Amino acid sequence: MGAMNVFYNVGFIEGMLVLAVDVGKGAGAIALARYLGGQELVQLMAGIAAVLGHSFPIFLKFRGGKGGATLIGILVYLMPRGIPIFLGIFGLGLIATRYPTLSYWVALLCFPFVAWLVYQKWELLIFSAGLLFFLLLRYIPRLKEMRAKNGGWRHVLSRKGLRDRL
Repeated sequence: MGAMNVFYNVGFIEGMLVLAVDVGKGAGAIALARYLGGQELVQLMAGIAAVLGHSFPIFLKFRGGKGGATLIGILVYLMPRGIPIFLGIFGLGLIATRYPTLSYWVALLCFPFVAWLVYQKWELLIFSAGLLFFLLLRYIPRLKEMRAKNGGWRHVLSRKGLRDRL
């Protein structure tokens, strides 16, 4: 399902509600593991479980969302000093492409650098890079579909408006 699908197919307010729940799901998984006294590795495993649970829910026959909003919640909770960088890159990407999904995906690329340069934790670096790679793999079929429908990358990377969707 996912927030972007709800945004495009149902409406803005409903999409924002789903976005809040999905982000909260990711942050909540880490917060719960931390509250229960889990070490950092347990917290990271809780984050992986949240993304996998969102992407492959049993009650939807293992067909869920991509996991982007859940990943945002996880990374923002684990590395809050990356929030201004993430929001800045997201905002610039959204202005340039009018493509929210591409914009937040590119903005998420800042977190491995934040893990390395700000937090200096290789665990967070590997964790964030690994989940970003998983997210990329989840988006490849959609990108191929969009390119095939349009006959090129130009419309995939730049849209007329936020609601312009292939």
